[in-house]
Amino acid sequence: MARPILVFDSGIGGLSVLSEIRQLLPSNDFFYLFDNARLPYGELAEQVLVDGCVELVVAAATKINAALVVIACNTASTLVLPVLRSQLSIPIVGVVPAIKPAASDTLSGHIGLLATPATVKRPYTHELVNKFASHCQVHMFGSSELVMMAEQKMAGVPVDMARLAGILAPIKATSLDVLVLGCTHFPMLADELSQVLGQGIKLLDSGFAIATRVQHLLEGLGEHEHSAPNSMKAWYTTPSLTPGLIQSLTVYGFSEIAPFTP
Repeated sequence: MARPILVFDSGIGGLSVLSEIRQLLPSNDFFYLFDNARLPYGELAEQVLVDGCVELVVAAATKINAALVVIACNTASTLVLPVLRSQLSIPIVGVVPAIKPAASDTLSGHIGLLATPATVKRPYTHELVNKFASHCQVHMFGSSELVMMAEQKMAGVPVDMARLAGILAPIKATSLDVLVLGCTHFPMLADELSQVLGQGIKLLDSGFAIATRVQHLLEGLGEHEHSAPNSMKAWYTTPSLTPGLIQSLTVYGFSEIAPFTP
């Protein structure tokens, strides 16, 4: 029996990555584990984030005998991958902000990174900029509020467009033409972001690149060919979810939505 893929995030942002993976691997089975009890990750102390993530992911991957784990969270990926790889023998795929393609796509030489404050300040992020975008002017913007906006949108709450315009005002004040969405929550707001920023700014995220990486790794494991329609199950860490979020997850395709128990 083919083994499932485990996708992990702090909240619903990882669904933007899962959507891309499902397009390439429509018959695979997926478990989506989101640690919404500790959301947003961008405001957690580093060791608290690492300890909690590792405990949850190792327990879930072991429980379902996962073929592969995707850490669909930029903030977590900058910290937890080495520890997870020391504790699990299966492939672990993290998310890297799309700095490299942004630096290739820009015509103005000005690119932006919109991420959580934690991702913006991580040395790893600045190493990416130095390695792939040293010839560009890179503007960095940190926001935890957009994470919660995306969560609320998924729960059925309309996006406050006036508030969003205020958050994005510093971006509009620059001359950048490519904006990297360095948090997996942010593609969930892509329509609203484009509405505020205008068509002159191209939005880039890492979803497709992560999906192709997962496909390649599963092919190497012989785990990529499934004959049956996929199974989709979601686990969360709070005592309960709002009815709006449950409805959105059901529409998304999850047949089971339940609290996670190791």
